[in-house]
Amino acid sequence: MADYDVVVLGSGAAGLTAALAAHDSGARVGLFEKADQVGGTSAWSGGMVWVPNNPRMPDLGLADSREEALTYLDALSHGLIDEALAAAFVDTGPELVEWLAAKTPVRLQIVAGFPDYHPEHPGGKPGGGRSLECALFPFADLGEWADRVTTGYQLSGNILMSETSLGRGAPQGVEPSELARRKVRDERGGGQALVGRLLKGCLDRGLVPVTGARAVSLVRESTSVTGVWFESATGPFEVSADSVVIATGGFEWDAEQVRAFLRGPMARPVSVPTNTGDGLRMAMRVGAGLGDMREAWWVPAIDVTDPARGTVAWQVNGERSKPHCIMVNRRGERFTNEAANYNAIGSAFHVVDVSSFDYLNHPAWMVFDHHYFARYGLARRTADQPLPDWLVRADSIEELAGTIDVPEDALVATVARWNGHAASGRDPDFHRGESVYDRWWGDQKAGEGARSTIGPVDTPPFYAVRVYCGALGTKGGPRTDVHGRVLDVDGEPIAGLYAAGNAMASVLGMTYGGAGGTLGPAMTFGYLAGRHAAGVRVESG
Repeated sequence: MADYDVVVLGSGAAGLTAALAAHDSGARVGLFEKADQVGGTSAWSGGMVWVPNNPRMPDLGLADSREEALTYLDALSHGLIDEALAAAFVDTGPELVEWLAAKTPVRLQIVAGFPDYHPEHPGGKPGGGRSLECALFPFADLGEWADRVTTGYQLSGNILMSETSLGRGAPQGVEPSELARRKVRDERGGGQALVGRLLKGCLDRGLVPVTGARAVSLVRESTSVTGVWFESATGPFEVSADSVVIATGGFEWDAEQVRAFLRGPMARPVSVPTNTGDGLRMAMRVGAGLGDMREAWWVPAIDVTDPARGTVAWQVNGERSKPHCIMVNRRGERFTNEAANYNAIGSAFHVVDVSSFDYLNHPAWMVFDHHYFARYGLARRTADQPLPDWLVRADSIEELAGTIDVPEDALVATVARWNGHAASGRDPDFHRGESVYDRWWGDQKAGEGARSTIGPVDTPPFYAVRVYCGALGTKGGPRTDVHGRVLDVDGEPIAGLYAAGNAMASVLGMTYGGAGGTLGPAMTFGYLAGRHAAGVRVESG
């Protein structure tokens, strides 16, 4: 008799969802995590979950349909999105939301107004509705596990994403008295709430994660996967299982795999450092076919210094969209719509100049003026504090050009041209501010329409910070079918092996549908994989 019916590798949102789904389908489930803490990058994230046509939309008078969702994905496909997987995601996502509400502590609610990342494309939703987030969750309910969920650097724990200063949520923040109330029972939002609620569901079922257990190889008998070999502080051990779900995250922290697979530079991963491609290696050894290997969930990042953690990568997302800032390349020229969604910016970083055969726009510089710094700050630093060592300051644009080593005449001309556009409130070069998405991240107090993101760089002193291409995680991995079963190089299922989350070839190809576009598919395929691995066949599409 096997140790378990189903073994799940990884305790991020995909793995926790798979474990819950397998258990509720009657399986004996083992849940294993490489790190000493659980949650993975899901716990570091904003915790939003992108689910088209979700059952919360009618409550807000929002319309969506299967056809619109599939049209939207097809419009962004560039031939890289598998139609069957897209249909499985769109068809199962609404069921996932209802199941979570009925059977687990997870309560998802719409982030009001948050547009899709490409809202003007066919099937897109400029008025939002597809992005959901968890209600606050009191970590006091986790008991001894409250301190065993990994926490990131960038996001504050006791607020919802819809309450942050990012986008149009709650620019005034949360009242101090309310924050004080939340801290009594450590009520957390974002990825902490999502992972906390999923973990509570597991613990309530007696599904206690085994931490510090790194899966290193799959056990295979004949043509079926029948278990896993682990490494731990107490030595190696083997666990047998009828099915294994790989939900170990991506490979962005493994330099060898990054060099072998990704399409361009990825200098700053912003995920948990344990994402070193363990699941990918295990799957390849048993003959898995691969997909989306060149892609990642790209994000611009800067280096900032933290007294407790040293140098860390900080995602610059909404910060790029505020007025009074631009990004320039080594030529001192703008090269993209700075307010575009962070995944799309990756394509701009990967442009190669065919004459110099070099990446033209990577790394880049974010350039802004004192008006920007005094009003918005950057990475929790403000203009009235001592200048951090990662930020460059100069009294003029000419001086700034020399300091960051870009051509002076080019930078002066670029800023002058931008300031001219700012005066007219439009950007004919890269169309910044034309999309609803651009304006969502802008400053609504700066003006309506494009003026919420377009403003001159004209108030000295001036500042610059180096911007690198980073990644929330990689997208490539073993190809799967609509049940989450891993396919071999001939397209046939490998018996007993499943994958979900960033450990599988992404259903979204090279795109990012909207806020929560990583977690929506991750949890949906965790749900599908867990149920199917437990013997419940879910028909999709």
